[in-house]
Amino acid sequence: MNSLKICILDALTLGNDIDLSVFDQLGEVKVYAETLPEDVVARIQDREIIITNKVVLNSSNLEYAPQVKLICVAATGTNNIDLNYTRSRNIAVSNVAGYSTRSVVQHTFAMLFYLLQSPAYYDNYVKSGKYAGSSLFTHLGQPYWELYDKTWGIIGMGTIGRAVAGIAREFGCQVVYYSTSGENRNPDYTRVELEELLQTADIVSIHAPLNDRTFDLIHYEQLQLMKPHAILLNLGRGGIVNEADLARAIDERLIGGAALDVMEHEPIEKNNPLLAVKRSDRLFITPHIAWASREARLTLVQEIVKNIESFMQGVPRNLTL
Repeated sequence: MNSLKICILDALTLGNDIDLSVFDQLGEVKVYAETLPEDVVARIQDREIIITNKVVLNSSNLEYAPQVKLICVAATGTNNIDLNYTRSRNIAVSNVAGYSTRSVVQHTFAMLFYLLQSPAYYDNYVKSGKYAGSSLFTHLGQPYWELYDKTWGIIGMGTIGRAVAGIAREFGCQVVYYSTSGENRNPDYTRVELEELLQTADIVSIHAPLNDRTFDLIHYEQLQLMKPHAILLNLGRGGIVNEADLARAIDERLIGGAALDVMEHEPIEKNNPLLAVKRSDRLFITPHIAWASREARLTLVQEIVKNIESFMQGVPRNLTL
């Protein structure tokens, strides 16, 4: 095992606070913070195991890497790998599922409360000196409402969606969900069609994958169905929400606000209409960090190590073949 040649193509996506020396026990490891498309071939051509998060691997670069036996995706999704080509070459591809569930759920509620309770506004009110100069003990510049007895609509009732639903229920919410596959039937919650969910929910959170059924799922016509105070949260994938339509809906006050952790193009493009929203206080965007608690990233690295060890021992796990 010590003779294995391994490379990590985008180590920076795992964070500088995570110790990657655990891979040294497996063989000769080359670590690259980032890898541009034009650098991929030179970095993988003599490697047997490739670890990547978002670097695209397909026939155009893998054909120059004859020794590759295993590609480890440092994520759940494998859409950056040409699986048809890897199958034709008998290259195994492994991923890691479930490592970030708690992190994404926590971020879901952090994003909600940022919009719902306006902590940035109130913090600024105090630190600006306005509170010190007030004649009142309180300030109600940004009223908020309670979650109790409100309806929480979930789009995508997978592992993360179910975890969000459980916490929402603890807050006293009525939980409904829309199955993007049409196959999910969860007896614990009420399944509804998308239009009903959008019309009735006070909070709509998206935890679905991006595919032909979900691309552009939420666009202007759907946003018009939502309550004027409703909050939209997208922690699934960019592309599910039409970003130009969302910008329009926020400025037209069709909805109460939106929070996004994922964008159709990442990093966000400079001309994205969401960056020009006039009601910017009703829009909260984070740079795809919901998955990335320290604990989640530690688990991710540990699971990749296990995937490599199991593969080399002939008992592969978490393979996409």
